[in-house]
Parts: sequence; structure tokens; C-alpha cells
Amino acid sequence: MMAKARRLLGGVPGGADAKWPVPLASASARWLLAVAVLGSGIAFLDGTVVNVALPTIGRDLGGGLREQQWVLDGYLLTLSALLLAGGAAGDRYGRRLVFVAGLVVFTLASLACGLAPNGGALIIARLVQGVGAAALVPGSLALIDAGIRGEDRGRAVGLWAGMSGVTSALGPFVGGWLVDAASWRWVFWINVPLAAAAVLMALRHLPESRDPSAREHGRFDAAGAVLVTLGLAGVIYALIEGPGHGWRPFTIAAAVLGLLALVAFPLAEARVRAPLLPPELFRSRQFTGANLATLAVYAALGGALFLLTLQLQQSLGYSALVAGLATLPITVIMLLASPRMGAVAQHTGPRLPMTVGPLVAAAGLALMARITPGAAYPSVVLPAVVVFGAGLALTVTPLTTTVLAAVTERHVGVASGANNAISRMAGLLAVAVLPFAAGIKAGPEEALGPGFSRAMLITAAVCAAGGVIALLTVRNATTVRTHPVPSVNHACQHPCTRVPDEPATDQPST
Repeated sequence: MMAKARRLLGGVPGGADAKWPVPLASASARWLLAVAVLGSGIAFLDGTVVNVALPTIGRDLGGGLREQQWVLDGYLLTLSALLLAGGAAGDRYGRRLVFVAGLVVFTLASLACGLAPNGGALIIARLVQGVGAAALVPGSLALIDAGIRGEDRGRAVGLWAGMSGVTSALGPFVGGWLVDAASWRWVFWINVPLAAAAVLMALRHLPESRDPSAREHGRFDAAGAVLVTLGLAGVIYALIEGPGHGWRPFTIAAAVLGLLALVAFPLAEARVRAPLLPPELFRSRQFTGANLATLAVYAALGGALFLLTLQLQQSLGYSALVAGLATLPITVIMLLASPRMGAVAQHTGPRLPMTVGPLVAAAGLALMARITPGAAYPSVVLPAVVVFGAGLALTVTPLTTTVLAAVTERHVGVASGANNAISRMAGLLAVAVLPFAAGIKAGPEEALGPGFSRAMLITAAVCAAGGVIALLTVRNATTVRTHPVPSVNHACQHPCTRVPDEPATDQPST
């Protein structure tokens, strides 16, 4: 009994004979991937599963487009702002510890969302949910980076990226089914058993690991976390409240405070010893280009899925379940194609899929402009979602692997956190800005009008810009690290061989 307790608390997975990091084909790696995908998957799923429930939530709790925006953006706000802090906390205090703590916070907030008596309580609970999710997304990749053997890590990240993309695309279908079969509250309560399973598997099968040099590099960058949170909160509040309720003094003050905080963030990062986002990362053209492409593609994705589910229900009269089924082809295409795209990108280089993918997705978004009242599903909706899904499948896996390949081993964790923060921030900004830019003003029961078609054309242009950015900035020469994983990835509590830290030896490869 005591031995079992020590295994659970001490993180000796699979018995004392387990040797970490492990090969991808091992049982320990399968447990690790299951936990990582499940933990990050519920965070990604919750970013989209709520979409189809918004009209029903509006009818039940009251409120119009503004409240619908906040239900989505409240979650994305804290998630985007704290992703970097979540990754840094895991490196400093223990990756498994922070990951499990995130699961607990996420679970409690999900319960509160499902019990919310009004819109204000729901939005507050969604803000807390984002805090928990901010520990899950970078934590899942950090666990993979620490636990999977170096030569297998690329394939493991590809599997994680593909499955995580599928969970995002699966959200509208799952949400629609739950709304029609039970209640919108089950959109949140479904997280509880999934998160509980992830906690148990993490405690039983994963080792604890941390960066032993994190404390030596300086104190935790609390100032950076505060600045990026205040910056995003102020700007997003102003973008949502200003167009609909006028630019009142408080709204203007929030916008100014947010902009000042965002301007101060990179200045503060340049002055601390252990910044949340090391400025030197952006000296890499590959890293900067891949993240700019991420910003464009995920802004188009977030804005399009938000408005498409509203259009199908409020303008075309679909039920929540039928609206979710309408977007199911996106999920199927990504499920089938995303895992294969890692091999394709390795053969052709990342530039081709990262250029063609956003252009194909942009064509799908342009086709969505035809989804107006009276449009038939087989001839209008289906072709649009199929083309859009094909473009996403071409893009998601090469995008993630390109970002991680553009940095040295010691920056993999912060690079993945930055890329995930940018992708969530892109959706956050799109949901806040797109309705205003397209001239959409609709209540919970009202059709979106011609503004929907304008919005789809805007997202198509933004997504196509992502492909052009990739063409101009992404090289086919990727980074291959020839040395073993540094000791930061071996800092687990059971005995393991220490590999001396050394600078990465990067060799170009095509």
C-alpha cells in the first residue's frame, strides 16, 4: 500500500523500472500521449464546443451578441494571457504538478459554468476556466518534450497536434448533440469526467519533471504575466463594449490602459533574467513567420466558426445538433488527414503545405459567404466546409512542428506556449472585432443579415494572408538537433541518466 502511494505521489509511472524519456512505441509513451491529448483536448474543445450552444444560452439566460461574445472571449482572454505563465510555472515548479492543478481548476470552473444562474455568473466562470486551461495546453507539450525520446519527439508532437486539432473541430458537433439531447449546461459538465480521468492517469503514469535551471535564471516573471493580462483584458473589453454601447470614458480608459500594457510588455521582457517570452526567439525569421501565419489562420478559424454556427441556427433555422452535424466534415477530414501531414511536410518541406493550406482554407471561407437563408446544405454548405477542412488539415501539423523546429531544445517549451498563446489570441481578437467590422448587430433570436457574408470574405482574406506570409518567411530547411535531450528533460524524481547541457548543434536539412 505504501509503495503504491509513493508511486502515485512521487510519479514513478509503470513501476520503478521505467526509464524516462521513453520511445514512442512503449506503453509508457502511450499513457503519456493519452494524458497530454486528453488534458489539452478538453481545453481546445471548450474553445469551440460552446459555439452551437450560444443561441440556447442566450434564450435561457438573456443577452444578445455582446453577451455571446463575452461567453467565448472570457475563456479565450485568460487562456491567451496566461499560457506563457502556465508554461513557465510548469518548468519552475513541476510540469505534472501544474498540469494536474490546471485540471482541477478547469473542472471546478466547468461545474460552475453548468450551474450559472445568469449571464454574468457564466462569464465569470468562463474566465476561471481559462485560467485552468492555461496550465493544460503548454503543460501537455512540455510533458511530451520531457517524456518522449528525442528521435521520436517529432512524431509525438505530430500526433498531439493532429488530435488537438480534431478536438477543436469536433466541438460544434458535440455541443449541438448535448444541447438538443440534454441541456446547454452539459456542454460544460461533460468536462468533469474527462478531466477526472486525466488527473488519475497523470498521477499514476507520469513522472514529475522540471527545469533545474529555472530558479537559477531569476525570479518568476510576474510583471510580464500582469502586463500581458492587463493589456489583452483592456483591449478586448474596449473592442466588445465600444461598438455596441458607445465609447464611454471607462471604455476609452480600458483601451488606453490595455495598449500601454501591451507596449510595456516587450520592454519589460527585455529587462528580466527569466522572461515569459524571450525576445531573442523573434530573431528567427522561421519562428516569427510561422507565428504570424498562426495569427492569420487561427483568427480566420475562430471568427468563422463563431459566426457560422450562429448563422446556421439564427438565419437558416438549424437546430443545435444539425448545426453541429453540418460542420462534422471538418472533423472527419482533419482526423484522417492531419496525422499524415507530418510525413508530407517532412518530404516536401513545411513551406508548401503552410502556403497551400491557408489558401485552400481561404477558398472554403469564401464559399461560406454563399451560406444565406434558403441555401441548400448539399450544394452550398457542404462544399464550403469540406474545402475549409481540407485547408486546415494541410496547415495544422506542419505549423506546429515548424515553430518547434525553429528554436533550440531549451526554448521548445516557451516556443510552444507562445504559439498556442498566439493562436488563442487570434480567435479572441476575431470574435471581438469581426462582428463590428462586418456590420453585424443581432440579438439571440435575430438573423445575422448580409454582414455574415461580408465577415466570411474578411476571414478569407485574412486566412489567405497567412499563406502568403508562410511563402515569404518559412524555409524548407528545418532544424535537426543532433545531440541528446538536455538534462532539463531528465529532471524526474526516479533515477535517470543525466546528459550534460550543451549548445544545440543545428544542421540544415531539406
